[in-house]
Amino acid sequence: MSKATWNGAVIAESDKTVMVEGNHYFPEDSIKKEYFKESDKHSMCPWKGTANYYNIEVNGEVNKDAAWYYPEAKEKAKHFENYVAFWRGVKVED
Repeated sequence: MSKATWNGAVIAESDKTVMVEGNHYFPEDSIKKEYFKESDKHSMCPWKGTANYYNIEVNGEVNKDAAWYYPEAKEKAKHFENYVAFWRGVKVED
């Protein structure tokens, strides 16, 4: 079971993560949506597509653009479309 935590809270938990380029991608239904707010940030990956970002809000603190996902992944990334990955201090453990 993989678990993502930030600021003392478990924000995602799943035994069905997908590992891509050193990042655990969590299924969309495994994130605790109350901690996630859509961000206006986007980035582009040549083989995955355009990433959308979430701000993570826990206990009154905000971790800006700390999670990302590919809502319309390119063909080679379809197997983790809408899965969520983390950075910026979010701790992911197996």
